[in-house]
Amino acid sequence: MRQTEAAQEDAAEDRVSNTIGGGIFFHAVIQGRDITVQLPPQITPALSGLPAPSAAFTGRDQDVDRLLKDLAPGGSGTSAGHAVRVTAVSGLAGIGKTELAVQTAARARKKPGWFPGGVLFTDLSGYDPERRLSPERALEGLLRALGVPGDHIPNGLQDRQRLYRSVLAAYAEHQQRILVVVDNAFTSEQVRPLLPTDGVTAALVTSRHTLDGLDARLHDLDVLEESASVALLDQALRQARGEGDTRLANDPESAKTIAGLCEGLPLALRIAVALLAAAPARPAASLATALQAEHTRLDKLSRPDRAVRAAFDLSYRLLDSDHARLFRLLPLNGGPDLSTEAAAHLAGTDTDRAEELLQHLADAHLVEPGQVWGRWRMHDLVRLFADEAGHARATDDGRDAAVARLLDHYLATAQAANIHLQTTPGLPLPGDFTDRDQALQWLEAEESNLIAAATAAPAHHAAATGLPLALGTFFDVRRHINDWINLSTAAVAVSREAGDRHNERAALDSLGNALVRAGRFEEAVDIFTAVLDLCREGGDRHAEAMTLTNLGQALALLERIVEAVNVLTEAAALFGKLGDSLGGARVLGILGPIQIKLGGSEQAVGYLTKIVAHWRKVGDRHAESVMLDTLGLALVGASKFEEGVKAHTDAAALFREFGDPHGEAHALNNLGAALIQMRKWDEAADAVLGAARLSKEIGYPQCEAMAWANFGQLLLQKRSFDKAVTPLTTAVSLFRETGDRHNAASALNLLGQALAEQGRFDEAADVGAQDASLCRELGDRHGEGIAWKNVGLSLCQVHRFGEAVEALSTAAAIFRETGDRRREAEVRHRAALARASSGRPN
Repeated sequence: MRQTEAAQEDAAEDRVSNTIGGGIFFHAVIQGRDITVQLPPQITPALSGLPAPSAAFTGRDQDVDRLLKDLAPGGSGTSAGHAVRVTAVSGLAGIGKTELAVQTAARARKKPGWFPGGVLFTDLSGYDPERRLSPERALEGLLRALGVPGDHIPNGLQDRQRLYRSVLAAYAEHQQRILVVVDNAFTSEQVRPLLPTDGVTAALVTSRHTLDGLDARLHDLDVLEESASVALLDQALRQARGEGDTRLANDPESAKTIAGLCEGLPLALRIAVALLAAAPARPAASLATALQAEHTRLDKLSRPDRAVRAAFDLSYRLLDSDHARLFRLLPLNGGPDLSTEAAAHLAGTDTDRAEELLQHLADAHLVEPGQVWGRWRMHDLVRLFADEAGHARATDDGRDAAVARLLDHYLATAQAANIHLQTTPGLPLPGDFTDRDQALQWLEAEESNLIAAATAAPAHHAAATGLPLALGTFFDVRRHINDWINLSTAAVAVSREAGDRHNERAALDSLGNALVRAGRFEEAVDIFTAVLDLCREGGDRHAEAMTLTNLGQALALLERIVEAVNVLTEAAALFGKLGDSLGGARVLGILGPIQIKLGGSEQAVGYLTKIVAHWRKVGDRHAESVMLDTLGLALVGASKFEEGVKAHTDAAALFREFGDPHGEAHALNNLGAALIQMRKWDEAADAVLGAARLSKEIGYPQCEAMAWANFGQLLLQKRSFDKAVTPLTTAVSLFRETGDRHNAASALNLLGQALAEQGRFDEAADVGAQDASLCRELGDRHGEGIAWKNVGLSLCQVHRFGEAVEALSTAAAIFRETGDRRREAEVRHRAALARASSGRPN
């Protein structure tokens, strides 16, 4: 509590008198029904006990504005005609509640007519048992600050409270409105006697707990955003060391690192500044490096007068045993947040009890509710503190058993969700989820936790290999390929170390499928070959047939067509022996695109139609949509455009119904390509632009690139050359970003055409040279020859004849090598004309 100046106390009797009605005055005790406080005609507003606001204050403008609206006279922060009498700010220890209250009060004090009576300030030290003020003691200090002489202050909470409120009301009646700031309240009971009741006087309360028993307007204070954190660091350092200290301004990356490691907690940020201010020669990068290590970060964030750990410890020590135990166990969940259900497994209790415990911790701002109800997170520095405390009490808390319960929960639920994601008809569905959509929602909410659990799981726990396998379908559906590869690779290593050949095979198979999705086909072939050896070693014929199917697909994607057909034929025969019609249908589904590529679209139409009917009959809607889209390609290849358009349209609708946006985007792209061939420009544009939008929304750059390439080709065919440049440039960039060099080369070829048609020949020549380089890397000699031909023709247009001759001569040599006599003769003729124009001899 901060008292007013001594001179005010000396003059207090001249400024305040007390008249008691219906009672008696005895020593320092007031007994009576009513208290009437009479003030002199001229009142000097002298309540100035507010601490000085810091000059380094940023990132809180919205919070200050909201509080000022609550404090404004006349009820500008009112609701339904009721003025805000009390405003309560709550938040984590060190989050800046006191500074926000002081800054707000200082600004409100300067508003003309808002608080002519001044500001009362008291610090209740509610979280320090040794310094905590009782309401009686706090009231004594406040009454003295109000000018009541010490010998007129009664004993006892009730009488002090009555006198205090009467004095505040008297000030209010004389248009001397006062703001009461009560800092660091522990409970509603501690602060309630200090609150005014006259309807005019305003109060601003801060607490680490959400004080919902005060009939107050509640404000929860959050951490600072990165930009505000960096600004606070820089401002505070300049304030401490002068404007010449630009260490943070000159090293913005280190400043961002420090801000990130302090995670927007003002207390931590100010301690970081103090560490730099205490050592003027220390670079910002040195502190950033020192704070990186989690196990020492809390040690580093301390000064003799304050420490992050000490601030958290005051809140932690006030928890009872059950709340403290859960608080210590929460860091065992490695993800950014956790569900109430997961917390219940950690604590070994039911979800109702876990929710009660978590809500209490949230009221104390030791955990934070998530964006949706039922999820909770910890500030990173609080997590480090809780983890330290947890290690110290590991045996008492049953820490190892808690980890095992959490991993069991994640593994069992992920496996149940994975079954719902499978498209195999007739598969028994576990009751953990009502349907596929609910399973997907759970996986999306828990993805980070599941990845963290799989990564940190002890090798002896089933989750170390089980979680990567259970997440494969989800990663495939959502195209989270890097996570799929990383977890599968880790699962292979764990299985090998344990000598578990069965899990090793399953993990390798998962890795191979992930590599196929990543376009790393060579590696996938090696992986599937290893899996095949393990299948044959173990005598698992069905797994062997499945692996042959996967291997054949990878070979086909590598354009090793003969090998692919042989392997797939072997897989089909094996599925036939096993009587597995579903496996056989999958093989035929892979053979379909191969047949189309070989020019057998007419033949492919026949058996792809049967495969579509097969999947429709067995009820596998996803497999049906995949095959329907493939059938569309065969129909278009066979010049059955109307039927092909219908197949692609139906496939897109099925993918949408199934919730597979990646498949839908592919189908829309194929639909657009078919419509382009039919010269239905508007419909084609709708399809490919729809594919581009959807691909961008879901983060699928491969498909987005193809959509822009298709759109560019459409514009070229419409002879809208100027409009074609932008989509084709975007396509080239995206293809390169995804490592798809083959399609990047094709898009460069189209881009060069668009530029040349506009007369932008220098740019066209440059693009053609890039195309030629890519084709050379890919071993595509024919494509390289076409590219050099285009380069030479463009250079001729800008009279760069010498370079043109070189490009055309290179093209002629390549065409001779590939046996393309027509093109060879054409470019040799062009080269001769260029030589003649340049004056060079033949």
